[in-house]
Amino acid sequence: MKRMYTTAITLSATLLLASAAHAQVTLNSVRIGAKDTVALAKFYQAAFGMQEVNRINAAGGPEVFVNFGSTIESAKANKSEPIVIMHRDSDDIKDPIAHVILNVKDMAATVAAIKTAGGSMAGDPSPFGKTGVVIGIAIDPAGNRIELIQRP
Repeated sequence: MKRMYTTAITLSATLLLASAAHAQVTLNSVRIGAKDTVALAKFYQAAFGMQEVNRINAAGGPEVFVNFGSTIESAKANKSEPIVIMHRDSDDIKDPIAHVILNVKDMAATVAAIKTAGGSMAGDPSPFGKTGVVIGIAIDPAGNRIELIQRP
């Protein structure tokens, strides 16, 4: 009986420690690639109202961090995780996965801003079943896919 009790306590302690470790993990940022990171950062500013909040000089070109805010100061104060734009040698990569997912309030206005800023859409945004949610897939000038979700 004592052995079973000791085993139960050991197992409980192990599970408690494992869950504590997971509780300390959070999202740091989202990273996408572009041949011209500075130009792509300007697209995210024009299309989504993001601002450059940091820049790290790296081999091949700078890594540019952008976040939401109407000014640089408000974007730096924003507690949301940034999008990090990392240099890559080519924008010819054909990746069908939307690595960035954004919530939008007005799909039509967001699509118009994306197109005006130099992006495109993979098709017309469409309802997701009978949920009231509308989903669109945008493509930034470097070929990265961005999922847009408008909730009812």
